[in-house]
Amino acid sequence: MARRPDLKTGPARLAALVRTTVPPMHPAGLPFVGASLAVALAGRRTRWLRNTGLAAAAANAAFFRHPPRVAPTRPGVVVAPADGLICLIEEEVPPSELGLPATPLPRISIFLSLFDAHVQRAPLAGEVVAVKHRPGLFGSAELAAASADNERNSVVIRSPEGAEVIAVQIAGLLARRIVCDVRPGEKVELGETYGLIRYGSRLDTYLPAGSRILVSVGQRSVAGETVLAELP
Repeated sequence: MARRPDLKTGPARLAALVRTTVPPMHPAGLPFVGASLAVALAGRRTRWLRNTGLAAAAANAAFFRHPPRVAPTRPGVVVAPADGLICLIEEEVPPSELGLPATPLPRISIFLSLFDAHVQRAPLAGEVVAVKHRPGLFGSAELAAASADNERNSVVIRSPEGAEVIAVQIAGLLARRIVCDVRPGEKVELGETYGLIRYGSRLDTYLPAGSRILVSVGQRSVAGETVLAELP
């Protein structure tokens, strides 16, 4: 969390406290907040319509929040790509569209509820070597079948040492749009924001064989900060 600045009194302190307490919004939320405010403006003389528009604007601003995070500095770690509940830890074959060997790898699944921040962050520092989108269903992201059946977008990141981690954005029951802002060949820093999923979703992280997993099912993760595992 960002540290509050040492300002004694006055408007400058109040403004600084607001900046460090209220998270900024991801640019993808601007059209939704703008549309809601337009409804409120158009219906300003009709109380229920005005209030509905304002409430929708506030809800969208909260949903698309983009809180600052501080990634760990120790080497050889994989951080959570998303806020949420760790719902599964198992071994599974990576998504077939990546063309990787059909060898099961450790996989950690994080479920994002409607109330979690929905930006995704790079679980590993390195080069993006593959990005693959696959259409699919929009079943509940809490179910184990979501990893195989739902629409998804897979990103493979390779560290300078050659370790590869796969982050898979999975659409959920309410999610209808996966946003990924990275392309093969680009470099990402640990915990750097690279995408988001709108309205409920799931993130699967595939680790190299032999990784030491440091989290448990039922634990909550903080994107960019919670250490999921240590690389072998």
